[in-house]
Amino acid sequence: MLILSEETVLNRGVLDTRSLPKRFFGRAMVLPRGAGPGLWLRLIAEVQFLRYMIALAPFMAVPLVRQDLALTISQAPLIMLIVIGLVEMRLLRLSQAARARQVAPDEAGRRLDTLAFRARACLRGIIARHGIAQGEVRLVIEQSELARLPPLTFVSVQTDQPQPRLLPLTPEDRAALRQGLFDADLTEADLLAVNHRDSLYLRDIGQEARAVSAHGRLAAALAQRAARA
Repeated sequence: MLILSEETVLNRGVLDTRSLPKRFFGRAMVLPRGAGPGLWLRLIAEVQFLRYMIALAPFMAVPLVRQDLALTISQAPLIMLIVIGLVEMRLLRLSQAARARQVAPDEAGRRLDTLAFRARACLRGIIARHGIAQGEVRLVIEQSELARLPPLTFVSVQTDQPQPRLLPLTPEDRAALRQGLFDADLTEADLLAVNHRDSLYLRDIGQEARAVSAHGRLAAALAQRAARA
């Protein structure tokens, strides 16, 4: 899971938006700050052009070994297109029947209810810590649709006040999201299975700022004061 905010990405310009929810997959290349090699490799796998080059690597390698086949291979674009199609549509994506088998409808509903409950709990804490008094704050959870690879999940907090934007997140906010969204009972892979089933890879969960209780705001203020002491 990559939490997107000004503090966690190198190219902050990708966070700019004019409408909500802000989408990232297929639209912007996110460069994470301080990421390990595993996350970088998974992000590279999202680059379609590089996937095409990997699929076509055998066609580029054979002429180096068998020069007599170079002309034959160069005249076989249809085969290359078929290979790319097989990799993209069969290997990295699931068929409609396979998506339907990912998870039972009742279990899918339970997982989404759990996600919504946890997301709103995280949002209430963020709203209280930031002192947001009006408008709707949204937790946007977007996942890559590629199958048979480790799940890649982008999480951001978005608001329309005073204009559409991604909310800057403090270390406490990011820690609350890391601890509060996913665990052994609801993993990123569990959510991805539901998203495959629904062919829907963005979940947008809102919380009205006015609905956050005074008690919750007071508790957040006391926790912040204690952290600074």
